[in-house]
Amino acid sequence: MTARLRAISVHLLTATGAVLAMLAMLAAVDEKWDMMFLWLVVAFFVDGIDGPLARKFEVKTYAPQIDGALLDLIIDYLTYVFIPAFALFKSGLLPNWTGWIVIIVITFASALYFADTRMKTKDNSFSGFPGCWNMVVLVLFALQPNYWLMLTLVIGLSITMFIPLKFVHPVRTERWRSVTLPMALAWTFFAGWAAWVDFHPESWAHWGLVATSIYLISAGILQQIIPAKDA
Repeated sequence: MTARLRAISVHLLTATGAVLAMLAMLAAVDEKWDMMFLWLVVAFFVDGIDGPLARKFEVKTYAPQIDGALLDLIIDYLTYVFIPAFALFKSGLLPNWTGWIVIIVITFASALYFADTRMKTKDNSFSGFPGCWNMVVLVLFALQPNYWLMLTLVIGLSITMFIPLKFVHPVRTERWRSVTLPMALAWTFFAGWAAWVDFHPESWAHWGLVATSIYLISAGILQQIIPAKDA
């Protein structure tokens, strides 16, 4: 396979995320939440591997006619933001006006964040919560906490999107990557497991989701507090 074909194949892999988003949306419309999240977990996995492949096969050099970063952002907004927000609204977990607030805040704040040119830090982490609502909403479906707690969490995370708090990228943030990458893979595994058993309340997957989510949310902020050894 030529370098150009390899580069194009990475773009094609990224574009499959749009198909996965449509499958997730169709499941969400039918309120088949387990299937919706399974499709979103697959999309999350694809999103995790296409970036390293794009850099390895130098897509900017061999297939520059397709803007891989733009393609990735379009699909990310669908799978990370739009579909999870719709699911949270339709699920009934947030009654009456709280559901409207959540769906408006998530979609509006995330649109601004995804267009912010300052979203990446020098170490390839994210400045502010990176709009990973697919992860947040899946955990909310699994744990189903009080709706006031969910509302507070959504508003709080939305505010942090515009505060210079660091959130690690599981692949590109080099510091603690030996821990962060396995944690992200473990989160994907537990997320798929939780969706597979239709979020059964006694599933051990929920504990795995909580533990890995706490690490992924807090790792970047801890890195800001704890100086690097070579600093």
